[in-house]
Amino acid sequence: MSREPSEKPRHKSGRTMPLHKHIGLKLLATVGIFALLMLCGAVAYWSTGLFYRYTGLAPSDFVQAVVHAVVSFCFFILAGFTISHFIRPRHVELFQLLIDALRRIAKGDFSVNLDVKMERQWGQLVEGINHMAEQLQAMEQMRQEFISNVSHEIQSPLTSISGFARALQNESLSLAERRHYLEIIETESKRLSKISDNLLKLTSLEGKHHPVERKRYRLDQQLRSIILACEPLWLEKEIELEIELEKAEIVADEDMMSQVWNNLLSNSIKFTEPGGKISVKLQSLPGGAQVQISDTGIGIAKENLERIFERFFKEDKSRNRAKGGSGLGLSIVKKILDLHQATISVQSEQGRGTTFTVTWQGE
Repeated sequence: MSREPSEKPRHKSGRTMPLHKHIGLKLLATVGIFALLMLCGAVAYWSTGLFYRYTGLAPSDFVQAVVHAVVSFCFFILAGFTISHFIRPRHVELFQLLIDALRRIAKGDFSVNLDVKMERQWGQLVEGINHMAEQLQAMEQMRQEFISNVSHEIQSPLTSISGFARALQNESLSLAERRHYLEIIETESKRLSKISDNLLKLTSLEGKHHPVERKRYRLDQQLRSIILACEPLWLEKEIELEIELEKAEIVADEDMMSQVWNNLLSNSIKFTEPGGKISVKLQSLPGGAQVQISDTGIGIAKENLERIFERFFKEDKSRNRAKGGSGLGLSIVKKILDLHQATISVQSEQGRGTTFTVTWQGE
């Protein structure tokens, strides 16, 4: 594709240079080279003439012209080497600076920020190195935060398991106490297993080649099956369930979408107080569908709505820990929906409930 006429050349550290100044520099360089050639020619003419007078030689005009051209070229090359002798050290220094910066990045030091002035494409190279260092530093911060979150989530159940296993060594414990401690150990072990399983799912979903086995199926039937599978949970809390499911078909990976609805419905049940209400509505749209899952639960603070799909994010960490959450469920939901080009939005108010809306535009 041709460059637009209005595009301006780069100058120094990647900044744009006015077009007239760029043309002026090219003309100046051309005039300089021409002047240097004329000077070398004049020096060659003077030196060869002086040589002929002292030696008494009188070659033909053709030989004189050839000798003059060769001597002029030699003087031009010598002048070029002389000029490059003063310019080269700066270029070598800048080149070495780039190599040192790349070596620092290779060793994991992403605080590189080159502040040097270089011409044309070299300026773009400096900008590219600085941008790469910024992006790698951001990724490193995300990696460290992720490791910190994983360590924190794993440490809590491990501490409980270790503590209660040590308590079981007390021979004076009653049978009821032993059973209670064993139940806690089992619960925390399941929690560890769930964290591990969710991490594997999330890692797999973020892979470039995660298999998505799409097929056409009835979404209303899938939602009805999942609601029935969760019946013991909402009946135990005496939650009123309102269901409105229109007939709708979508093309998707049925197993992956089951994870979406299971996570959303489980969250609604988990954070809805006993005697509350949950509503599941499915509306058929032209070429797609829309699912709304609403509850009258504890809600989400307004300032946290944009962060709920982040890995390990918990609005109320103590409350979520008590309920066994790992902070990965909604991240998995978001990733699966992204793979299917579907969207999810959330509306919530603390103390008044939450509504998740999944919109499917179809293939």
